[in-house]
Order: sequence, then structure tokens, then C-alpha cells
Amino acid sequence: MDIGKDLLLEMYRAMVRIRLFEGKVRDLATANEIPGFVHVSIGEEASAAGVCAALRKTDRITSTHRGHGHLIAKGGRLAEMMAEIYGKRTGYCKGKGGSMHIVDFNLGILGANGIVGAGLPIATGSALAAVIAKRDDVTVCFFGDGASNEGTFHESLNLAAIWKLPVVYVCENNGFGEFTPMQTVTSVKDIAVRAQAYGIPGYVVDGNDVLEVYRYASEAVARARAGEGPTLLECKTYRWEGHVVGEQAFLGSGAYRTEQEINEWKARCPLVRFQKFAAESGKIDAAELKRIEEETAAELDAAVKFARESPLPAPSEVAEDVYV
Repeated sequence: MDIGKDLLLEMYRAMVRIRLFEGKVRDLATANEIPGFVHVSIGEEASAAGVCAALRKTDRITSTHRGHGHLIAKGGRLAEMMAEIYGKRTGYCKGKGGSMHIVDFNLGILGANGIVGAGLPIATGSALAAVIAKRDDVTVCFFGDGASNEGTFHESLNLAAIWKLPVVYVCENNGFGEFTPMQTVTSVKDIAVRAQAYGIPGYVVDGNDVLEVYRYASEAVARARAGEGPTLLECKTYRWEGHVVGEQAFLGSGAYRTEQEINEWKARCPLVRFQKFAAESGKIDAAELKRIEEETAAELDAAVKFARESPLPAPSEVAEDVYV
């Protein structure tokens, strides 16, 4: 697949925005400047960027507790995202959703979700709604390896397969469900093989190679849009940071993973791999990549300033936008 220069730069920009945003959120959380728990996706940028590059604006996504990257790749605005994480009124959910529940229906972002596996039935329902409304929109469901052992995973894939729904299930397999190694709680080596039980395609993808992710995602999205049903993609990747910012479980004698393992995955950095591709292919000048990095850094600085200076929600607003 020949990928044009504009799209290549778009994917790199998405990865840089994710990397810098997540790094800043980590630092702000460590400094106790933002409230609550945050789960960053540093090291996993290619899966979000590659998949979302294959989507239209009207296509939809569901996300996870580690969802900042998906939202950014789908076009999320850094200022409103940062304000939401700060709990400010100018945030996407007026400061009431926080890090794990950001929504932007105008961009097709149906929401991140703090419940493991909860995005699976939501995405399946979204795909069904598109069929009923006779729209050719596709829904992508991002979820982790731990969610593949939830009942919602099997129920959703079964239903989507029966009805040939336009949905792509993207498992970001980073090897751990919180602190538990995937292989100790999952009956298969590759989650993608579970697609066979439902008669749908399933593929293992190098989740640190944005170009490979884009190729597989494009095929899956085209298949879904053509009415041929769902696909399961398993993006093998790795989170460099802990399960949650502030986690100490990966340090010391009781660590659930080693520094050697972390460093081996850092050597497969999605951004560095893209930079190497750009240099070797001659398609993109290093100065263009540098410009994207500088523009993103300035955008992020403005986002933090916006969040810091924004007001908190008023106590009188506590019951607004709450549905029971």
C-alpha cells in the first residue's frame, strides 16, 4: 500500500501529540497538580494513530481507561482534554468526567470508559445503529487484553458476526492487565485467534509500527463499510509507564516486570521507527518532523495554560448534565 506524504505526516503528528500530551499529564499528576487517577499510553501511540487514520470524521470510536491517545488520534482538542483532566468547567464534560470519561460526539468519540470491556457492547450498538439508519459509518472499539476475557467481548463479537455489523474490534495487547501478565490469565497466545470462533477475520499486528497498523485497519474498515462484517485486530504493543501514574509496583524486588523488558520495548519506540522510515524512504524531510514536534509543543503549552486559567464548575451545577 502506497501511503501519501500528507497522510504520513498526519499519522506522525497524531503520535507526537499523544506522546507529548501523555508525558505532560504524567508530570502534572506526579506533581499533584491534577486530581484523580490517570492512565497514560506512552509507547502505544502507533495503534491509535494508525487505526484512526483509516477513519472518517463521521466514523465512531469507543475507548478505554487508557484512552487519551484514541481521543487525540480521532481529532480531540488538547485544550478541552487538558481542562477536563484538571476538572475545569471548560473541559469536554465540564470537568465532571475526568480522564477516563471524555466524550466528543461531534468527532465520533463515544467516550472513554473506566469499566473494563464496557466499550465493546457500546461499539456494537453504535454499529447496529448505523445499519438501522442506513449510514455507511464504521465504529472502532479499542480495548485491552484483559477485556478479551470479559463476557462483553464474546457477546459483542458473536452478535456483530451474526448481523455483519460495521465494527472493527482493536485489542491493544500491552501484555498486562494491571499487574497481571496476560499469558497467566488468557487461554491463547494470540487473542486474534478468538475471531475464528465467530467466523470473522482476526489478525495479529505489530502495534508499534504505525504503517502496518494503518494497512490492516484500512482493510478492516473497508470490509466493514462494504457490509462484510466485523474484524478483530490484535495490536501487540507495550506501555512504558505503570498501569497508573504513581504506581510503584514495577519497582524493587517485587516488580511484576523488569527494567530490561521495559528498555527492550523502548528500543521499539513507534516514533523512532517512523523517523527511521522517513529518513530511509526519503519521503519526508527531518525538518518537517521537527516542525510538527515544535508546533505540538506550543499547542500543548497553550492547552495547559488554558486549563490552569479556566474556572472550576460551580457547586450549583452539580446536577446539570446528569441523567438517571
